[in-house]
Amino acid sequence: MIPAFLIPARPPRPARLALIAGTTVLGVTLTACSGGAAASDRDAGRGGDAGRSKAARASISVNLRGTSAAAGEPVTVTLAAGKLREVTVSAGEGEALSGRISADGRTWTSDRVAAPGTAYRVKARDASGGSDTASFTTRAADKVNKLTLVPGKNTTVGVAQPLSIVFDNPVKDKAAVEKALKVSTSNDTEGSWGWLRDYSGRDRVDWRPKEYWRSGTRITLDAGLNGVDSGPGGGFFVRDYATTFTVGASQVVKVDLDRHRLALERDGRTVMDVPVSGGTPGGDKRSWRGTAVLMAKEGTINMRSETVGLGHTYDKMVDYSMRLTWSGMYAHAAPWNAAYFGRANHSSGCVGMSDSNAAALYRQARVGDPFEITGAETKGTVAEGNGYGAWNVSWADWQNRSALR
Repeated sequence: MIPAFLIPARPPRPARLALIAGTTVLGVTLTACSGGAAASDRDAGRGGDAGRSKAARASISVNLRGTSAAAGEPVTVTLAAGKLREVTVSAGEGEALSGRISADGRTWTSDRVAAPGTAYRVKARDASGGSDTASFTTRAADKVNKLTLVPGKNTTVGVAQPLSIVFDNPVKDKAAVEKALKVSTSNDTEGSWGWLRDYSGRDRVDWRPKEYWRSGTRITLDAGLNGVDSGPGGGFFVRDYATTFTVGASQVVKVDLDRHRLALERDGRTVMDVPVSGGTPGGDKRSWRGTAVLMAKEGTINMRSETVGLGHTYDKMVDYSMRLTWSGMYAHAAPWNAAYFGRANHSSGCVGMSDSNAAALYRQARVGDPFEITGAETKGTVAEGNGYGAWNVSWADWQNRSALR
């Protein structure tokens, strides 16, 4: 027997280098969830399963990378070889981005864009069971856009109430914003978005049906705006918005300033018909005509003439005040004008009536009810931005105000 100390030691085997073939990874750190390529090579060296080796070599690339990625773009995940089976793009505790795999199975694209100031983690699995991960963080928004949405959640409104959104900052990319606004109704009501200038001077978009809403309709808005860039000077939106509301009884208020009468019709039946006095003819005190929408029931308020450009002609506490325009036209109680009810128009632009009649109308009217105002001696038609005057625009013209037409 040869002594053990005379047997030469076996030389160490050289370390093996694992090379992963695939697309450029664009600076994203990737980790093979199934154990890494080196482990798979060792398995293969021991006669391991070839499918497991292939799965371990799965590799993805992501269009967004690093810690200062651009927000406002869809996330695209590309597989180096093979076909994708599943991709998840999540943001902390937030909802995952949904998306679609391309027909060739190589690319996944998110349905929505990446939001600013958000850390994302990407997980992908291919058809062979291989997996890979990546992560990136988007830059925070330099400027944030916000909005005011009407009507509020779980409210009941009249048949003329539009969905109305007023933006804090300018919206230059109106098409991108409008694409994110999804309206659904309980009865497939036909309607359209229309862009306009609000009375405040800010950008605004309203969704109105072709005709008045049907009573009982339920409307939902899902505004998936998080990550949408409103364009130069406007900034990014950094959250989503939503509202749901219901249409109440079918009510229309008809104001005939030539006859000096106001009638409330419910489901086509007249339930009130009272004498009124409208704006004084011949100057700035004339009333508006056309369809105005009841914006708010404000109760007892202080009305001062200088706030509507009429000098210092009045300063009164006014009961049962129902706002019809931003410019200051109301329907309200006006007992000081009783001598003119049903006889002449002698107000400063509002539709006035007795205390008892104003109380009855105030009790029955609902925000969103249309006031259809006619009269020869008026100062013009209610503009679409002066309250909710979209009903004074033809349906064809209103559709043309959509940024997606």
